[in-house]
Amino acid sequence: MNAHLTAAEQAALTSGADFWHTTAVGSAGIPAITLTDGPHGVRLAVTPGDPLTGQPATCFPPAVTAASTWDPDLVRRMGEALGDEARAMGVSVLLGPAVNLKRSPLCGRNFEYFSEDPLLTAALGVAWVCGVQSRGVGASLKHFAANSQETDRMRVSSDVDERTLRELYLRAFACVVRKARPWTVMCSYNRLNGVHVAQHRWLLTEVLRGEWGFDGVVVSDWGAVVDRVASVAAGLDLTMPGPDAAGDRALVDAVRTGRLDQQVLTRSADRVRALVGRCAAHATAGYDVDAHHALAREIAARGIVLLKNDGVLPLGAGSIAVLGEYARTPRYQGGGSSAITPTRLDDALSEITAATSARVAFAPGYDSAEPDPALLAEAAELARTSDVALVFVGTPAETEGVDRASLDLPVAHLELVQQVVAANPRTVVLLCNGGVVRTAPWDAAVPGLVECWLPGQAGGGAIADVLFGRVNPSGRLAETIPRRLVDHPSHLDFPGGDGHLRYGEGVHVGYRGFDAREQEVSYAFGFGLSYTTFAYGAATATADQHGIRVRVPVTNTGDRDGREVVQAYVSRPGSRVRRAPRELKAFANVPIAAGETAEVVLEIARDDLAHWDVRLSRWVVEGGPHHVAVGASSRDLRTTAVVEVDGDDVRVPLTGQSSLAEWFADPRGARVLGSALDGPAIDPALLTLAAAMPLDRLAKMFPGGPLDPAAVARLVAAVNS
Repeated sequence: MNAHLTAAEQAALTSGADFWHTTAVGSAGIPAITLTDGPHGVRLAVTPGDPLTGQPATCFPPAVTAASTWDPDLVRRMGEALGDEARAMGVSVLLGPAVNLKRSPLCGRNFEYFSEDPLLTAALGVAWVCGVQSRGVGASLKHFAANSQETDRMRVSSDVDERTLRELYLRAFACVVRKARPWTVMCSYNRLNGVHVAQHRWLLTEVLRGEWGFDGVVVSDWGAVVDRVASVAAGLDLTMPGPDAAGDRALVDAVRTGRLDQQVLTRSADRVRALVGRCAAHATAGYDVDAHHALAREIAARGIVLLKNDGVLPLGAGSIAVLGEYARTPRYQGGGSSAITPTRLDDALSEITAATSARVAFAPGYDSAEPDPALLAEAAELARTSDVALVFVGTPAETEGVDRASLDLPVAHLELVQQVVAANPRTVVLLCNGGVVRTAPWDAAVPGLVECWLPGQAGGGAIADVLFGRVNPSGRLAETIPRRLVDHPSHLDFPGGDGHLRYGEGVHVGYRGFDAREQEVSYAFGFGLSYTTFAYGAATATADQHGIRVRVPVTNTGDRDGREVVQAYVSRPGSRVRRAPRELKAFANVPIAAGETAEVVLEIARDDLAHWDVRLSRWVVEGGPHHVAVGASSRDLRTTAVVEVDGDDVRVPLTGQSSLAEWFADPRGARVLGSALDGPAIDPALLTLAAAMPLDRLAKMFPGGPLDPAAVARLVAAVNS
């Protein structure tokens, strides 16, 4: 394809022309294309001299809010709208979605990430990519991989064992690549087990392309490339930003001297050229600004999670005290590369005032992190003289590049909650935050608690919709809210030090770790209340070669139409490997009218039952009984079905390093070894003592016995023949 391009032209094609554009090669008719930030809006630079200030675009709710909808169809609609806006602005590739797991609640970029669970993350990531790319705009799946903190993010090594990496941190990437076929994948800044991801051949070539079949462009995160030659050799195609004249020259020199195969550079240039051709085939189009704002409001309302409601919501006709500056000056998105200039911005105070004919009065309550006695007194008095008090509190601005120092709300916000609840027992606290905050112990005194997250530009209206019951809340937590930071599975190993970040909790990420330790939490993964109630009938399950199909009747037992997020968690009692007590394996977001019953069908793919077998370096489904618990959260499980699943054929080759117990546990090994040991009876106590001893070590300990080194070699050959 690029036979007529020189090595210098190929090298230039694999680096950017500037901050947001690829390099054009006029002699070959290859134009430049525009890439720009997402994921919850199109951040196209206003001027070339200011690459970080975007033109007005719809600021949709960030991933923290979108994920709480547990609704892939709704996320796909958001992706379609983002694709329309990108095309209208001449953007060819939108940098998103971010499908890194929320390993720690302190990660400063958690507002851009979907969940602590890979299955939920994958489902939403697939929907987002399919939506965007249905409009002829490429997605950029990021940040690949194991990028779960901002501290020292350009250099830190994420040290992860392969089973944990495969089952948790790569699983969503694999699913999105296979099901949604993103046009690009963005490599992350960090090192993975000591190797910079931008030059990690195993990750970028062997796994991403070889195992998963990715055929698009691997693009660097902006500034992630340390060595252009090493990166191209490892499978990176496009270095951003540019220009990178020194890197271009290094590539040409490496080809000339034979340090880099010409075909490797040609292949990367071909991929970039194919991406350009794919993008250039689509013309720009307009979009409906008002319709997109309405969609942003719908997503925000659906992403709000009702955590507590002792009869105070939905609001009635009484007077309302709106307290807290965030009601008037909304926290609606995080900072950094995803910060969007909104087309308009709604605030909760104005929307609440417009939604009722009752008296609505406002007091800011705080203007900094430290309590202000005058502001607190004003807010408390207003609460005392109103029928209900709405208190808006939350985190200071969260941003890319900085991790959070604490889960606690600012002192001034906590003091405001305490003063208002003391003045008015009908108090609702509304949380405005990009990552979970500690709610214990103060939430015990609060009759109403609403998690609004960062709701995007239409969040003010969405909050009013939920408060007044125009929208029945159906949001569910995509991450656990712990009682204390020290309870979190990641606590002892976050954010690491001396250039290394140990993923010490292994596969017990998020709710998996809380459940494994039977740890009390404030609000469980998957939890969320409604203004109606749901009852579950008995679940049934059947298994075949495709996986498990679960059926469960769910009835809306209240007097309001609503949505239930039906969740299926699988346990494997007696598993050979250490597992979490239960893992999310399927879910469905189901609208159910008041008094009606829905027959909910949940499909659990067989692949999602597999674990990574480190002995065989492949995925394995264990045979035997699988317990499928169905309910409304990871800790609100209403019904369980047990189903027998056929396992994969697994035989681990025996070696001289295999223990005596492993030899006897293998039928063929027991037969071969038993024959070799045929003679005087062996003392059972000696067998017990030696059970964990490798066979070749046993031979060395008892020279002159039947297991000399030559005999062990013959046994190994015989048992594996």
